[in-house]
Amino acid sequence: MKKIAAVFASASLMALAACGETPKNETANASNAVVENVVENAANAMENAADNTMNAANAMENAADNAM
Repeated sequence: MKKIAAVFASASLMALAACGETPKNETANASNAVVENVVENAANAMENAADNTMNAANAMENAADNAM
């Protein structure tokens, strides 16, 4: 939902900028915020995937230890 809200906010600012009611810098800042949010979310997803891989490896190691 955050991505959708950010996209709509960015689109709204761009529309206002086209009408001359909002400075161009605000539109650029909003667009940059969307990009930063997407990059941060991707980094978090990668970190979560790494954590899940480590957890799976630990579970396999525990299962091997218990089988002995």
